[in-house]
Amino acid sequence: MISRCLSVAIAAAAAVLCAAEKKEPAPRTLDELKAAIAQILTETKTPGAGIAIVTRDQIMLADGVGKADVGDGRPADADTLFRIGSVSKAFATLSILKLQEQGRLQLSDPVRKYAPDIAFQNLWESTDPIRIVHLLEHTTGWDDLHLAEYASNDPKPLTLFEGLAYHPDSRTSRWRPGTRMAYCNAGPPVAAYIVEKITGKRFEDYVQENLFGPIHMLTASYFYTPAVQQHLTTLYAADGVHTVLYRHITVRPSGAINASPRDMANYVRFYLNRGALDGTPIVKPESIDRMEHPGSTLAARDGLRFGYGLSNYATVDDRGFVWHGHNGGIDGGLTEMAYIPEAGIGYAYMINATNGAAFGRIHKLVTAFLTRDLASPPMPAPAAVQRALAAQYTGWAEPANPRVQMTYFMDRIMGLARLSLQGQNLVLAPLQGSPRTFVAVTDRLWRDVKQPVPTLALISDTRDGRFVQTNGPMFAIVPAWEAWSEIGGAALAVLLLATSVLYAVYWIPALLLRRLRPLPGGRLCLSVRALPLIAILLLLATFGIFALAGDGSIDRLGNVSAWSVSICALTILFALTSLMALIQAWRARHWAVRRGVWIHSLLVAAACTAITIYLASWGIIGLRTWG
Repeated sequence: MISRCLSVAIAAAAAVLCAAEKKEPAPRTLDELKAAIAQILTETKTPGAGIAIVTRDQIMLADGVGKADVGDGRPADADTLFRIGSVSKAFATLSILKLQEQGRLQLSDPVRKYAPDIAFQNLWESTDPIRIVHLLEHTTGWDDLHLAEYASNDPKPLTLFEGLAYHPDSRTSRWRPGTRMAYCNAGPPVAAYIVEKITGKRFEDYVQENLFGPIHMLTASYFYTPAVQQHLTTLYAADGVHTVLYRHITVRPSGAINASPRDMANYVRFYLNRGALDGTPIVKPESIDRMEHPGSTLAARDGLRFGYGLSNYATVDDRGFVWHGHNGGIDGGLTEMAYIPEAGIGYAYMINATNGAAFGRIHKLVTAFLTRDLASPPMPAPAAVQRALAAQYTGWAEPANPRVQMTYFMDRIMGLARLSLQGQNLVLAPLQGSPRTFVAVTDRLWRDVKQPVPTLALISDTRDGRFVQTNGPMFAIVPAWEAWSEIGGAALAVLLLATSVLYAVYWIPALLLRRLRPLPGGRLCLSVRALPLIAILLLLATFGIFALAGDGSIDRLGNVSAWSVSICALTILFALTSLMALIQAWRARHWAVRRGVWIHSLLVAAACTAITIYLASWGIIGLRTWG
């Protein structure tokens, strides 16, 4: 996923998905579960948590653990409100599905039919228009919200249209809509706006009347009202000490809901009862079924039912159980909601700090508790491999569905992987991380050897290239020369830059001690050595600012600030210094500079210039993170 230096919200989502390595013993009772969660909170310095454990027929637990506020010692309880982040997205989907059940729209309808006043760009609109389903399955091809959108924090509640009108240029399709999934926080709010256009009601009012009320989410709210302020937990950074401000999201349907453990317990039971609660139908079972499986991607058309559906996605745990649900991350809080329909069990938990370690450990603890008495799902027998077909998808593969376009210049290289047939298995070996082995289920669908369901598809539609869909990235098969050029070029550039820094450890003291060979006229060949080094230091400073932005990255980089302006200025200075270094190195071929020094400086300057050209092609030179 994306580095934390770009966005706390993006980082929180990545932290939710991380696997905790520490194994927790499975509790046998609810008291043991609460005690184990309390221990995790203590060990990770996380103030508090809300927890809901349910079956189809009852709420087993809805309570708080730890502190809602460290300062005044207020305990977390069943009615403490937590920020549930992207778990909010499902209410846009549920609203759309209710309207579909009433015959007032269809998921396949083009967005422009209902919302022609919402700005977006799609080069394929005449043949492949953006449809409502694409908004909810994240298959529009749009970039995720830009940092400026995340950074907007106007306490005055914006209308949904005002929120969508703010900085709309992130909504540009980068590939044919309805082909690849890339998580995008702009999609559900546009769907919510369609709800407003059809019903004539404010979206939040429609949800309150048609969903919050019937589901018995009696304290849930999108807004920072006095009642919410009274019951809301204090929000903390990852250290559990520093508080963070409440963020007023410009597009509330994507992640603004505040909800309690009691609210979330009823919400999970709503899914387990297939759209009903305590005998009262709210949406049809078919609508819940449709939420749980993707339908608009190329992989879905090839039969892959695992992945991101309509604001609801599947995951497989260590024992092979398939869970459905969603997680969420926002400043000061992380949330996960998941359930197994067949077993009739589910949970939700929330913590009031962006501590991924605590979150991962609680996840393993809760899932182990709920499945403690269940037999693991059986592993299907491998199918016969169609080697001629599978061989067409072997070789080097490049990530092809970036969530954040700004960092794709790095992700496309760091995310390279190699696909190979080894006997009857398909092996995916990334440049970073451990290889994964898959066995055939059908000609085009494959499953991880440790998992019972297909999670990889060999895409049959080759209009835009040859692709492999996994339960993470979608990969494009690329020629070997292209992959090796990227790997070799990146490795060579890094090596040259590193040698320049190491060489400076020698020549800078030599300069200070006046031991460098003088040029005719008494001039030192300082610029030949110094300019490449300065360019490298400017580049390192740019990445350093991203890293140091830390928990405040949204505000520091999403607004005009010393941080964001420095990044813009440093990238420009890096480009100019790299060009000057190359020119000066070329001129130095006639100077009395040692041959080895000249060749090294020329190579380093050329590497810096090549990096400049590469970064400029991806819009990084002169990057305005606030724009």
